[in-house]
Amino acid sequence: MAGLIAVPALAQTPPPDGTPTRVRGTVEKLDSHNLTVKSRDGQSLSITLAPDVDIITLVKKSLADIKPGDFVASTGVKDKDGKIHAIEARIFPKATPDGGRQFAWDLMPDSVMTNATVGTVTKAAQGAVLHVTFTGGESEYSIGPDVPILANAPGDMSLLKPGVAVFVIALKKPDGTVTAARLYAEKDGIKPPM
Repeated sequence: MAGLIAVPALAQTPPPDGTPTRVRGTVEKLDSHNLTVKSRDGQSLSITLAPDVDIITLVKKSLADIKPGDFVASTGVKDKDGKIHAIEARIFPKATPDGGRQFAWDLMPDSVMTNATVGTVTKAAQGAVLHVTFTGGESEYSIGPDVPILANAPGDMSLLKPGVAVFVIALKKPDGTVTAARLYAEKDGIKPPM
């Protein structure tokens, strides 16, 4: 009985290494490995970058580049009809170790992130419908003609200049500090849309 009571209490304890946090905004300044970002809510946030921080840029692709068997990540919004409509889609070079998943996303209300393997790509009146599978599930979502199709490309610290749009995958530590080992940075006018 005591074990059953302890489990919910443990589930509420914050992780000792910190809480995963996503930061969207623009670079205010970079001082060594200390990045200051003006977040989309107007707040300035100081982020300590790992010495080996992975900086990723995005390059344009097209719907024709998405093939069955590809691994894609896509931010989408659940519509009133229950269908997911993509806001962006990114083609990955390989599947993530967990085989992909679908989960709530914080870009906007009712948004979800889907990391999955493409089963079929069906042409539709307005773009295409992707049928995808991920660990424990499957989903379909529509990709309209105006949805950016992108792929990851390498970047470096030189991109982190004032005004550059960034999407930072960060960790908020129990003491309030924020660290990051990975981020997406704008390059050639392509801003991280997720």
